[in-house]
Amino acid sequence: MVSNDKEYMKEYNKKYYQANKDKISEYNKKYPKTEEQKEYKKEYMKKYREANKERIKEQNAERSKKFRQTEKGKKNQRIKTWRFKGVICDDFNKLYNYYINCWNCEECNVELVEGCYGNNKKCLDHDHTTGLFRNVLCNTCNSNRGRIDNNIVRLTRAEYRWKSQLKAFILS
Repeated sequence: MVSNDKEYMKEYNKKYYQANKDKISEYNKKYPKTEEQKEYKKEYMKKYREANKERIKEQNAERSKKFRQTEKGKKNQRIKTWRFKGVICDDFNKLYNYYINCWNCEECNVELVEGCYGNNKKCLDHDHTTGLFRNVLCNTCNSNRGRIDNNIVRLTRAEYRWKSQLKAFILS
């Protein structure tokens, strides 16, 4: 019964605030809190957070999980990841819209898929030295471009054997 009362009061207060936003705002401007009141609330909230650490942590995790499942949450997470990986851009919103609306690899023209796995997964390619965006590519083209940029050349088995034999011949 207590939880029902809490839920009822929470809902009531929310509706009251929505209906009387202007009055409340005006009142707060007319009668601002004193430094003593602000300090008291600061201390009270500090004690509350300390006493309810686990509960607050669970609530924040739940809220964060729900937010990440929304379109806005997915967008924020993707942009955050791009920034972490070093992508530099003036307008990330514009870049995100371009990325979302691109469905073919800009190098090999294969159809791209959303997700974390596969050769056709969508990748945002950027220059690792400057951080500037280059293209939206499939995972295969992005990996190949990365190897080329890093001057990593993969040898075939035949080339490896030939080079090994050549090295052995030169050393002997």
